[in-house]
Amino acid sequence: MEKRVHPPVAAALRLCLHALLLGLLALAAVKAVSDGAPHAEAVVVVAAVLAAAYAAGALAPVVQPRTPAGALWLAVLWALWLALLVLSPDALWVAFPLYFLQLHLLPMRWSLPAVVVTAAAAITSFLLHGEQVTPGTFIGPLLGAAVAVATVLGYDALFRESERRRELIEELVSTRAELAEAERTAGTLAERERLAREIHDTLAQGLSSIQLLLRAAERTLPADAPAAAHVRRARAAAQDNLAEARRFVRALTPPDLENGSLAAALERLSARTTTPGLTVQFAVSGTPVELPTPYEVALLRTAQSALANTVQHSGARRAEITLSFMDTSVALDVVDDGRGFTDDSAASAGTGTGGFGLPAMRSRARSLGGTLSVESAPGQGTAVALTLPLPLPDGRTGQDAA
Repeated sequence: MEKRVHPPVAAALRLCLHALLLGLLALAAVKAVSDGAPHAEAVVVVAAVLAAAYAAGALAPVVQPRTPAGALWLAVLWALWLALLVLSPDALWVAFPLYFLQLHLLPMRWSLPAVVVTAAAAITSFLLHGEQVTPGTFIGPLLGAAVAVATVLGYDALFRESERRRELIEELVSTRAELAEAERTAGTLAERERLAREIHDTLAQGLSSIQLLLRAAERTLPADAPAAAHVRRARAAAQDNLAEARRFVRALTPPDLENGSLAAALERLSARTTTPGLTVQFAVSGTPVELPTPYEVALLRTAQSALANTVQHSGARRAEITLSFMDTSVALDVVDDGRGFTDDSAASAGTGTGGFGLPAMRSRARSLGGTLSVESAPGQGTAVALTLPLPLPDGRTGQDAA
């Protein structure tokens, strides 16, 4: 059985119990000698043996509550106390610390009967020694037993309450640490995504434009023009820095895109969202092509947003995610069979929480030159479609080339 860790107050109580028992034994021995009792020497010997047995058990590591060693030690003490009780009526008061030992070492179903038997033995010995019978003869041992039982039960109740509070505090501290870690992780991911978009929208786009302008300037210069070589070197430097910027963007990509393609990330998203009440399927249409990281982030975040709205608001039982690769564009469709909504309810619910509303999806689409459309009606489900123009090798989109 698990050993309980007692607070310092309990340790002090145990020391008081040791002192009480040894003091009562010493009192019985001294009183027998001073009164010239017939068995004074035997009283002193039995009291000394009882004190030694008590000290040995109190110091022995094997003597623990609810163990055979503890029960055996208690039986030895009780037998020696009975012998002392036969020799001296003053041994009656040793019953009081014995109550506490019995309640501490024995299970409750055995300790209460043991306390009753001990109280009865104390009262009986008083009567057998021919002492004057008074109400205190019966009330003293019984009252001591009641006080001991109430004290032990009260302490156990306080100890259990203290343990529950300690566990609650530890759980609260652990939960706060987990929450703080989750907030740090969420903040880190949000900052990584923001930096990736900033690098793409500023540095990468600017370097791409510089490269296009330098290529156009190179075409207008004669082959033997002195500036042609400088233009070529400048275009090469812009191209190298554009590749470096794109590597930065890839390094800041969301974790779902770090270990696989966009299709694999959407497949994992579908599997994670599938529950007993909602089935989410994923399909790819057309021939997949490599997409810039901002495109993959926008498509993945839009799918996450649409599925979050489906789970929270639609009550749908089935949803489908389709990633379609076409000649000049890539499209993401998220369709569910939920309750749908009207335009007014979409406007009020579109703000969402945590940036997963419809306005956030439309803003993400516009930043990449794409479009977001939402079709829904009460009772007819919802369809969210994001279409992005595919970028060409020179940095333009399919729509720009057209």
